[in-house]
Amino acid sequence: MASGPDENGRERIVQASSPSNDAEKLAGDQALEERAQDMASDPESAEQTRSKDLRPRRFQEYVGQRAVVDSISIAVMAAKKRGDTLDHALFHGPPGLGKTTISQIIARELDSQLIHTSGPALERPADVVGLLSNLKKGDVLFIDEIHRLSHAVEEYLYSAMEDFRVDFMTGAGAFAKSINLPLQPFTLIGSTTRAGMLSAPLRERFGLAYHLDFYSTEELARVVTRSAGILEVDVSDNGAHEIARRSRGTPRISNRLLRRVRDFAEVRNSGTITDLVAAEAMEIEGVDALGLDRLDRLYLMTLSKNYQGGPAGIQALAATINEDQQTLEDVVEPFLLKIGFIIRTPQGRRTTSEGFDHIGLTPRLGGPTGQGTLL
Repeated sequence: MASGPDENGRERIVQASSPSNDAEKLAGDQALEERAQDMASDPESAEQTRSKDLRPRRFQEYVGQRAVVDSISIAVMAAKKRGDTLDHALFHGPPGLGKTTISQIIARELDSQLIHTSGPALERPADVVGLLSNLKKGDVLFIDEIHRLSHAVEEYLYSAMEDFRVDFMTGAGAFAKSINLPLQPFTLIGSTTRAGMLSAPLRERFGLAYHLDFYSTEELARVVTRSAGILEVDVSDNGAHEIARRSRGTPRISNRLLRRVRDFAEVRNSGTITDLVAAEAMEIEGVDALGLDRLDRLYLMTLSKNYQGGPAGIQALAATINEDQQTLEDVVEPFLLKIGFIIRTPQGRRTTSEGFDHIGLTPRLGGPTGQGTLL
């Protein structure tokens, strides 16, 4: 499904669906098209929705990732000055750091339309061929979770990215023939949390590649202050800093915690967010002073107590905690590794002395990185 005009800065969205038959898919597409048209016909409602959108709309508003923003903004300005299309760009890094936001800003700075889809939504080669053939000159095609593209779909992107054409087969047997479909010049922006899962041929076709890293507490405090202004919430500098230092270096988490603290401040306090109000609200949410939530602490406690600090395999930890292994690897471990509470070794995961201290346990004999002593 593709929806919507771009007059008001909205994106066209291509959503994944798995209907039982083509009739259901067509009916669903028509319903979504009608909903998009209804929203487009109500500019006041659309403006109110955008006014509460916490995403920055221009590079000047973007907080953090200065090296990435400086580099990509220069590339955008150069392409715009030449009247050329921007090189294909790849953004990779942990979730919630602004990959989608930067892509939206790029399209807006180029005065181009953003077509937003995701890797799982492009299930068949026909999906990607239809999407590419509908692109206009200068359009920006954003593919989220691009590492989840199927191999068959990915191969169609090779010639599209390099030569702006697609070769596909029609017919079968003696009647089979290859058709060369020329495409309008476009920019493909890929976003992924797992750059290592991209195939080398696809990765090398991106002229621009950037890694987004975790934010500092100071940068997140600026994010919280900016978001509070948009949400019309009164927050002190200390309150913004308190939320920022519990946000695990991630703006998405900062904005989520800000909304929860706002609710708490409005119900239990005067509505103003101070450091004490923020701390009390986040204790109720189960977020401690370093930003660890209940699952993080359960993981750390299990590794440190049940397995005496390790080494322990991720499968054993997942079974003990009764949590999906992928969730532990993608959601829990990156931040624990970053703050030095755990380490990964060939034998498995281990708790560091800092990790033991945080949960109030004493490291086992021989230390968290040693082999212990045989008696």
